Amino acid sequence: MTTQTLEKPAKTAMNGVDVPTFLATLGVVGETPEIAKFTFRANGEWLSGTHSRTAFTGFHGAMQEMKHRREYDVECDHPQVLCGTDNAATPVELLLAALASCITAGIGNIASIRQVKLHAVETSVEGDVDLNGILGLDKTARNGFTGVRMAVTIRGDAPQEKLREIVEQSVARSAVFDVLRNGVPISVEMAG
Repeated sequence: MTTQTLEKPAKTAMNGVDVPTFLATLGVVGETPEIAKFTFRANGEWLSGTHSRTAFTGFHGAMQEMKHRREYDVECDHPQVLCGTDNAATPVELLLAALASCITAGIGNIASIRQVKLHAVETSVEGDVDLNGILGLDKTARNGFTGVRMAVTIRGDAPQEKLREIVEQSVARSAVFDVLRNGVPISVEMAG
C-alpha cells in the first residue's frame, strides 16, 4: 500500500486579480499588521457656483508616502433644478458611486480568491434625500440620505448560493459600506 499526498492546486490569477500577489500581501500584513494602516487624501477647489474639482495625488500606505501612477480628479456640481450648472455629478451621487465601486471591487477580489470566474457584476444604487434639511426649511429633516438601496446582479461559474456568499462577504468587508452604516468622526477646521 502506498500513501499519496494530495496537493491543492495553486490559486491562479482570475478576473483581472493577481491572486498569488494578493495572497502574499495577506501574509505580509498578517506578519506586520501596521503595514495595513493607510491615510487617503483628497484636495478640493471651488470652480464656480456649485461646481468644484477634487484631486487625488498621493496617500500614505505600507508605512510610506506613495503616489498614484498619475493624478486623478473628479468634478462635482448640482443640477440646474438645484441652482447649479449641471457640469458634473452631485457629491451625493459620487457617494453612491463609491459604495457601488467598493462592493464591486470586493466581489472581484473575493471571487478571484475563491477561484470563481465572473461573467458580469452590475450594481444599481439609489439614495433618498429630503432637501428641506439642506435648505434649512425643516430642522427635523436630515441633511443626508434618509435611505440607500443597492441591488447587485452577479453571474459567474458557481452556484447562486456561492455567488450570494461572495456578495455578502464583500458587503461585510467594504470600507465605504462601513462608513455609511456606522458613521465616522469628522473634524472640520479653518486653515490659513
